[in-house]
Formats: sequence, C-alpha cells, structure tokens
Amino acid sequence: MIRKQHIPGLCLSAIIAFVAFTVEALVKNLTPVVVSPLVVAVVIGALLANLGVIPESCKDGLRFAARSLLRLGIVLLGLQLSFAQVRELGTPGLFLVVIVVTLTFFGTQWLGKKMGLSHGLSLLVATGFSICGASAIAAMRPVSDADDDDMAYAIALVTICGTLAIFLLPAFAELIGFTGARFGSWVGASVHDVAQTVATAASGDQQAQNAAIIVKLTRVMLLAPLVAGVSFARRRKLAAWRTVGENATALATKLPPMVPLFVVGFLVAISLNSFLEIPQTTLSNIKWIEKSLLASALVGLGAGVDARKLRSIGARPLVLGLISWLLVATLSAAGVALLY
Repeated sequence: MIRKQHIPGLCLSAIIAFVAFTVEALVKNLTPVVVSPLVVAVVIGALLANLGVIPESCKDGLRFAARSLLRLGIVLLGLQLSFAQVRELGTPGLFLVVIVVTLTFFGTQWLGKKMGLSHGLSLLVATGFSICGASAIAAMRPVSDADDDDMAYAIALVTICGTLAIFLLPAFAELIGFTGARFGSWVGASVHDVAQTVATAASGDQQAQNAAIIVKLTRVMLLAPLVAGVSFARRRKLAAWRTVGENATALATKLPPMVPLFVVGFLVAISLNSFLEIPQTTLSNIKWIEKSLLASALVGLGAGVDARKLRSIGARPLVLGLISWLLVATLSAAGVALLY
C-alpha cells in the first residue's frame, strides 16, 4: 500500500523514468543503437545515489518502487505472452528454447562459481543471459541472495553483450548461411533483451523477424518456473540451515515464499491473454504501463548501488558475461542447425 512517506520517492522515480524513455527515443531517432529505458533508469538511479544528491525523504519511496512496482510490472509483462506462441513455435522450437535456456542458466552459474564470483551475481548473470536481460534480472533479484550491486553489474553485462549482438549476429549469420526463419530463431534464442532481439532481427526479412519474436517470447515464459524454482531451492536451504542452527545468516533471513505471488500473477496474466480476446489497443496501453512501472522500479534498484563495491569486484564478471554470451549464441546456432 502506498503511504505518505512513499510519495516523494515515487515522484522522483517517475520523473527519472520519463527521462529514461526520452533518452531511448532520442537515441533511436539519431542512431541505429537500441537503448533500453530500463537500463537508462538503473544508470541514472545509481549515478544520483553515488553522487549523494538523493534527498533522504525520497528513500522510502524508492525502496517501495524497487519492491512493489517491480512485481506489478512483471505481472503485467505476462499479458504480452500467450500459450498460442508456444504452439506456433512447434516441438523443435520449444525443444531448442528449453535446452538453450537450461544449459545457459546452469552453465553460467557453474562457471561463475569456478571463477570465484558470488552465488548471487552468478545467478543474476545466468538469468539475464538465459531469459530476457534486465527484466529477468530484476525479477530474480527478490528471491535470490544477490544485492543491488550484483544486479547493476548483471544488467550492465547483458546490455553490453546485447548491443554487440545487434551488429555481430547478422554478420555471422551470413557466414554460416542462416537466413529467414533460421536467422530469426537464432536471434530469438540467443539475444537477451526483447528490444535488442527486435533490433537484431530487423536486418532480416519478415519471416526472420516473426520467428525471432516468437522464440524470444517463449524464452520469457520460462522466467516463471526459473524464479519459482530458485525461490523454492533457497527456501529449502535456509530451512535446513535453521534446523541445524549453525548459520546466523539463515536465522536472520526471512524465508522466501514457496512460489512468489508475483510469479503466480505472471502466470495468471499469461492465461488471461491466452483464453480471452483482449483488444490490441488495450494490450499496447498495458505494455506502456508495464514498461513505465519497471523503469520506475529500476530507478529504485539503481539507487541502492554502491559504485565502490562494483570497482572492487574487478573484471571477472565481464569475463563471465562474455563467456555466457558465447555459450548462449553457440548453443542456439547449433540447435537451429540441427532442428531447422
């Protein structure tokens, strides 16, 4: 529930979200580069926080935005998806998506552990690269042991690699002979953010663009089971530590829900869009509201970032991100070559 002390922070997050959308529009009009307003919102929030210019009166509202607006935005994201997309994808396409997401998700976490990175950071990088960039990272963060700094680093990595994909994947597609639906399926299975997927597929024909969107949105659907699975696993681990009574962190940490309520809402939203005739105009308006809520939420998350901690982590996360990007791109290309 919104309270009086939340209003200054919510107003600030709304203003910064508006600035983020303005930056997105300006960049889109002036360059071929795609800039997500969610990324811009995180960056502005982090800059203001580390410059020490955010008033104390705004901090409660920013925390509320980072928590409650984020979850509402994820629920509304479900209204952009439907089970019909999975049917349209067919068995080979669904198999490709599940295998690529699974191997990238667990492979990135394993590699992060081997590199000595924290479990939270490795988990968020794995989520962003396997599902849908900044939105997926933000959705996973509440049920993980990651902090705001881990989130900021993970979003930076998927932004860098997703932007590179816009320019590099079309060039590599020519070398390996991917055209039409094969090119689009590769893009949809390997590029992180939805906007980056659209931009990358735009270099192909209409068949490529359609295939990219269908494959990508099917990947987004897997966000729900991944978040629910991580929440369930973390709950079991904390409960086991509490039983033993040897871990002070577990005793002090609130158990996450078996299945987070916003994940249930996300699935309900997908079901509604699957079985009801929702007008396209309504869906477009909801999409705008969803992106606005997520941008405002990421302002709040960005405001919790400590730049000094990011510098102390060093270059290892960048190496992890690049390897994860190569992993998802290679697995996707191999899957497309075998299945299509």
